[in-house]
Amino acid sequence: MRGDGDGWSRDLDGVRHWGRFGAAGLLLRAPLDEYGGAAVLLQLRARGRADTRGTWTIPGGARDSHESAVEAALREAWEETRVDLRRVIVRGERVSTTAIGGWTYTTVVADAAALLPTVHDRESDELRWLPEAEIEALPLHPDFRAAWPRLRARPVYLGGDDELHHQAARTLPRTVDLGAQGFVRLYRSGAPRGRTARLTEGPIPFYQKPSEELLLRPDQVFDQQQPA
Repeated sequence: MRGDGDGWSRDLDGVRHWGRFGAAGLLLRAPLDEYGGAAVLLQLRARGRADTRGTWTIPGGARDSHESAVEAALREAWEETRVDLRRVIVRGERVSTTAIGGWTYTTVVADAAALLPTVHDRESDELRWLPEAEIEALPLHPDFRAAWPRLRARPVYLGGDDELHHQAARTLPRTVDLGAQGFVRLYRSGAPRGRTARLTEGPIPFYQKPSEELLLRPDQVFDQQQPA
């Protein structure tokens, strides 16, 4: 039922968390430039526990009993920012906070092709698209600060000069979910300033060293069926 998740969940250590069935939020990225700059939509909290007011975090809130994490994150993002969800593409999700008593917060990671207009509600004092490289220096919500190293997307540049790589380049920039290895932000190779990547149909090692070229499957780059 809509709204049945609203309410505080008190943990075993006495700390309160918003959401009777857990909570979820949307980490939305959009390009600042074509070759390595991304912005993340953050809100300056106006409400919540006293220790979280005046901190920056992603839009989000309580999950209702019938909702998936993605459904809750998208709904909360629309309620708190009025961002156009038709222009949002979900890339992955992570349980980014787990409390002692089992309460969880899931971060849904998504992309937009441009910096979308926003309108804040009473949950926020401000909404702002902020450069990803500057987020760590902000006064962040404690849970978001703890989760940020696992949620940030480091830039990677697509190499390769065949038709498959040219087709892939037309889909970029985009966030790519690497599972246990986190997220990367994949860009065209026009101005590489760091790690490179290429597509392969062959086997991919379970662990890839950050110092080595990143191997990606085509289905990690193309949203749906691989172009013919």
